[in-house]
Amino acid sequence: MTPQPPRSQHARAALLMLGSTMLFALMVIAIRLASETLHTFEVAFFRNFFGMLVALPLLLRAGRGIGFLKTDQFPRYLFRCFVGVVSMFCGFWAIGHLPLAQAVSLSYSTPIFVTIAAVFILHEQVRARRWTAVALGFVGVLVILRPWSSAFSAGMLVAVAAAVLSGIVSIQIKLLAKVEPADRIVIWTTLLWVPMSMLPALWVWQWPSGITWLWVVATGIFGTGGHMLWTRALKLGDVSALTPISFMQLPVVVALGWALFGEVIDRWTLAGATIILAANAYIAHREARLSRKAATNAPVEAAKPGE
Repeated sequence: MTPQPPRSQHARAALLMLGSTMLFALMVIAIRLASETLHTFEVAFFRNFFGMLVALPLLLRAGRGIGFLKTDQFPRYLFRCFVGVVSMFCGFWAIGHLPLAQAVSLSYSTPIFVTIAAVFILHEQVRARRWTAVALGFVGVLVILRPWSSAFSAGMLVAVAAAVLSGIVSIQIKLLAKVEPADRIVIWTTLLWVPMSMLPALWVWQWPSGITWLWVVATGIFGTGGHMLWTRALKLGDVSALTPISFMQLPVVVALGWALFGEVIDRWTLAGATIILAANAYIAHREARLSRKAATNAPVEAAKPGE
């Protein structure tokens, strides 16, 4: 039997996840507001730049010199960060140009693509029940896209592309995490994203003016703050228990989208989002259960050769 964390730890993890969810929702709103006057490339650059300023004092803790950044995995970092930046461009464009509820709902399809990529890249074994959840998630995506109707637009595929690329990034992080410490991955990602997003931003550059400065600074603060709370929540709690809390981002974004932009979620997006979230909850539940089972069986299996 694996020891269960104390109840207070569960509560703390839940609060951290809720805080992360709220910050990510606010980041979405800040991206939409900034996108009213700035190109997507610039919004992404400022999110990374100000996010770096927020993160570096926390990441470069006392006692860690420049030697901590030494790595023989630099080509993999470049690939992971390049795919991540392209995913960010697609996701930010969707937030700036699609209905907010639609953009956020389609972003929730990322775990579906992570599961598929894990089979082909990591050679993980996925059984029938998780494949059923993946198929159900695709049904949810199709319900939102409605390619058979006049409501479909090519811009929706940009949001789907963001989810697919985000899934590939997640697999790359899993691979890097096997040979690199987590903090080094975060620091290199932060450092590489800034120049990678700056280069395309220079082609469309215009300085923010007035209140737009507030929105671009907020994207960095909310995005980095949300990510930090998210990682700490997952360190303390169970993924399957915390994932449903992260779904609170959708109703918060819908409420703010209605209040600020007069957007109303349509029934197709609501139905599709519900299907996707249900599929995600099951995938998270199965992955957490398999992880606990592997952790429980590991000592027994390790003892067998010495029997």
